Amino acid sequence: MVQASSSLHGSIRRDPEGYDMPSDLDQALLLYFDGQQSKQSIQEQQPQTLNIFPSQPMHIEPSPKGPMASSAAAVAQVAGPSKNSQPTKAGGGTLAAGKSSKAAIKLLGVLYFLYTSCLLRVKQAYIQQLETGRIRLAHLEQEIQMTRTHQGALWSTAGTLSPDAALFNLEYERWLGDHSKVVARLRAAAEEHRPDGELRAYSDEAASHYGALMGHKARLAAADPLHLLSGLWKGAAERCFLWIGGFRPSYLIKVAVRHVEPLAEQQAAGARDVEQAARRAEEALDAEMEALLRSLSEVVSSDAGGGQPPPGVFGGQLYAGDAAAAYMGMGHVHMALAIDKLATLGTFLRQADELRMQALHALRQILTARQAARCFVAVDDYFCRLRALSTLWNTTRAAPQHQQMARGPAG
Repeated sequence: MVQASSSLHGSIRRDPEGYDMPSDLDQALLLYFDGQQSKQSIQEQQPQTLNIFPSQPMHIEPSPKGPMASSAAAVAQVAGPSKNSQPTKAGGGTLAAGKSSKAAIKLLGVLYFLYTSCLLRVKQAYIQQLETGRIRLAHLEQEIQMTRTHQGALWSTAGTLSPDAALFNLEYERWLGDHSKVVARLRAAAEEHRPDGELRAYSDEAASHYGALMGHKARLAAADPLHLLSGLWKGAAERCFLWIGGFRPSYLIKVAVRHVEPLAEQQAAGARDVEQAARRAEEALDAEMEALLRSLSEVVSSDAGGGQPPPGVFGGQLYAGDAAAAYMGMGHVHMALAIDKLATLGTFLRQADELRMQALHALRQILTARQAARCFVAVDDYFCRLRALSTLWNTTRAAPQHQQMARGPAG
């Protein structure tokens, strides 16, 4: 009985979810099984004699047997003798035994209720855990599917993309989604007239998010600067305003200031100074960029290698890799120099991004917290409209082509 009690107690205390059973249930179970053990030990110690002359009348009902008797004995043993205890009479013994049996039945009912309640809680927690895991798995499968879709679209539309360029395109798409959430929080704070401290915190978050994009671009500028310069990671309308892998700081300052006017006289003068400084830096970078491209053109057009390109290079009989190998053999030194000059383009890309961030921080120092919030919102609206214009342009161009394909060839 000791082993059974301990094993049952241990199974109730440890459930699959780690829930502890109520203390009342533990005490009740210990009470019940201790009574069983005490009753058995008492019965073993008493000598077994044949009672020929019973002390009670024969018409008295027999005392309960089995579990009820053990339960009653356990309850009676725990209760102990009362203060005003008197010798037990026949009728009193029967009444006490009946009360003990009812108490034992009531105790067993309480134990069963507590046990079933605990099992129900465990079952509910287990079901909730399974549901949470199912939701997380569904989100993970959705993210994997979206990533595969983006990768397939990138490689199908531009199969010549380098792995670094394809990764940057994915990072840029993810950045756009996160940036829309950042600006949405900033817009809501500005429209709800939040305190300046809160608006400044949201503006800092937006500026930091622009810095994250510059970090992605810096890594690609070192690996594949031509992809940034080409602007293939932006829409068609955005590429019309592209300047060394991004927007012109001087022009963006005009767009931002236009949406935060009227400005104080000192603020207007400061904004003009920032715009002029950005324009001078842009002109200096343009001059250096033009000199680099001129030098690159001279190297590529040089005849130092001598001779003519091999047959089939322009006739389509050689693959691109074969043509590049043929030209490398013609002028190895000059082509290596051209590759080095192309790699130098990454330096101009990083300088242009640094100029953009400097102009953005300089403008924030001039504006108030509320004006700076409106500035970030206006800049985001400007880029969103350019992206929408690019999408509309591609849609309108694709519609006539589909109509022509549906009509079939003319004639």
